[in-house]
Amino acid sequence: MKNRGLLSTKNVIMAGMFAAVLAVLSQLSIPMPTGVPVTLQTFAVALTAYVLGWKLGTLATFVYILAGAVGVPVFANFSGGIHVIVGMTGGFIWGFIFMVLLCGLGLAQKNKVMTVVLSGAGLVICHLLGIFQFMAVAGMGFREAALAVSVPYLLKDIISVAVAYVLALAVRKALAAADISVYV
Repeated sequence: MKNRGLLSTKNVIMAGMFAAVLAVLSQLSIPMPTGVPVTLQTFAVALTAYVLGWKLGTLATFVYILAGAVGVPVFANFSGGIHVIVGMTGGFIWGFIFMVLLCGLGLAQKNKVMTVVLSGAGLVICHLLGIFQFMAVAGMGFREAALAVSVPYLLKDIISVAVAYVLALAVRKALAAADISVYV
């Protein structure tokens, strides 16, 4: 009998591997004048959700955020620490939890329309949290903050989520062929 529990050894390893994927893809970063860099974090979060599902994906993302919060340099530009989470980009980092949760829940519905709707909702929540925290830290209004840290990134993020979905289907198929299934 296979151990299919969330905290099986295999699932803990998968969550750790995807926390590492999040950390590595966060370093592919282009600095921007606003202090919010262009990264592959959105892609990595969506990929984590679509490969691992909402439970294990959320665990992996939480591990990534916790590692960064205690100072491990896993966030963009090899940064880490509580100051990043309460700083200009922190709202996006918190938003990753909602994004991975909703993308994973969308996948669990086994309905492509619901996957798109829930993934879009996760991306919107992530951007809204990013805007609100940027507003608070930078002392800007909503419109000004949205134009600075959300609107320029939206197309890249939408494409990132779509590409992550397609790539995750291939990864899940390869895992299934290797008789490695993840808890969804």
